[in-house]
Amino acid sequence: MQTEEPLRVSAFLNRVPEVTIFFWIIKVLGTTVGETAADFLNVNLNLGLTVTSVITGALLAGALFVQFRAKRYVPSIYWSAVVLISIFGTLVTDNLTDVLNVPLEVSTVVFSVLLAGTFAVWYWKEKNLSMHSIVTAQREAYYWLAILFTFALGTAAGDLLAEGLGLGYFTTGIIVAVAIAAIAVAWRFGLNAVLSFWLIYILTRPLGASIGDLLTQPHKYGGLGLGTPLTSALFIAAIVGTVLYLSVTKKDVTSIEEVKKDIAPKKESTKTVLQVAVTLGIVLLASSSGYLWYTHNEQAVPLATPQQPAHSVEDYSPFTTISQNMLAAVSANDAAKAKAAANDLEHEWDVAESRLKPLDRAKWTEIDDAIDAVLREVRSVKPNKERELKAIHELLTTLS
Repeated sequence: MQTEEPLRVSAFLNRVPEVTIFFWIIKVLGTTVGETAADFLNVNLNLGLTVTSVITGALLAGALFVQFRAKRYVPSIYWSAVVLISIFGTLVTDNLTDVLNVPLEVSTVVFSVLLAGTFAVWYWKEKNLSMHSIVTAQREAYYWLAILFTFALGTAAGDLLAEGLGLGYFTTGIIVAVAIAAIAVAWRFGLNAVLSFWLIYILTRPLGASIGDLLTQPHKYGGLGLGTPLTSALFIAAIVGTVLYLSVTKKDVTSIEEVKKDIAPKKESTKTVLQVAVTLGIVLLASSSGYLWYTHNEQAVPLATPQQPAHSVEDYSPFTTISQNMLAAVSANDAAKAKAAANDLEHEWDVAESRLKPLDRAKWTEIDDAIDAVLREVRSVKPNKERELKAIHELLTTLS
C-alpha cells in the first residue's frame, strides 16, 4: 500500500503551470527574449542563421527531454523549455523566409493549418484540451507541439504585418495588444477558456517582438537604443527572478483537486463548438479582409517587364550611399560610426521591404542576404576588419 499512494497521487500532477498573471508575464518576457536572443546569436556572435538554429534545436531537445522526465511541473525546467522553443520557433520561420524564400503569407497559412491539425488530433485522441489535464506524456507531447506551432505562426503573422505589409513593429504591437484585450474581455463574458488561451498565446509572440524592437532600436527610430545583448540580459534576469519566486511560493502549481475535475475525457457542448466556429470565422474574415484591403489600397507598383526592369539604380541608391559611408567608417577604424551606419541600413531596408520585394523577389533576396552578412560582421562582438570590408564590398557589388 505504501508504494501505491505516490503513484496514485502522481497520476494527478499537472505537467504545466496554472495560467495566472505570472504565466503571461513570463510568456511575454520569454517571447521578447526569443526575438532578441535569436538576433544576438545570429548577428552579434556572427553564428549565422543555420548554426544558430542547430544550436538552439539541440538545446531545446535537451530541455524537453528533462521536462518529460520530470513528469510534473517544475518552474525552472518548464520555462527553460519555453524560452528555447520561442527562439527555435522564431528561427523556423526565419529559415523559411530567409533561406528557402517562402513568402510570409504562405508560412502564416501553413502554420495555421498545422496548429489546427494538432488540436484536431489532440482532441480526437484525448477528448480533452484543458490546461489542467496535461498529466500524461502523450498529452504533453501535443501541448509542446502546439506551442512550437504558435511561436512559428506568431512569428510569421507578426512579420507579415510589420515587414511584409510595412506597418512596422510599433503599429503591429498596438494592433496585437488591442486584439489580446478584446479576447480577454470576450473570455470574461463567456468565451471558451481553452480557445481564449491559445489565441492569446499566439498573439503574445508578435507583441513580444514589438516590445523587443522598441527596446533595441536606436533613439532616432523611436526605440530606446538598448541593443539586443542588453535587452536579452535584462529580460532573462527578469524571467529568472520570476521563476525563482514561483519556485518558492508555488503560486502557479495546479492543485490535485483542480486536475481531478478536468482530467476526464469531455464531449464539448454545442455552445463550445459554435463559439470555436464563430471565433475562427471572425479571425479568418478579419485577417483576410484586412490583408486584401491593405494590399489593394497600397500604392500600385508596376510589375517587372523585359523592357522595363522592376528595380533601378534609383531604387537602391540610398542603400549604396549608406554602405559607402559604412565602408569609409570601417576603413578609418571608426566602429561607432560603422555600427550607426549598420543601424541606418537595417532600418531603411526594413522600411523599403514592402515596396521593393514585390518588384523583384529574387533581387530583393540577394540584397537581403548580403545586408545580413554585413550586419553580422559589423555588429559582431569580435569584429574583424578584413571580413567587414569584404562583406561591405560584396554588398556594394550586389547593389550595383
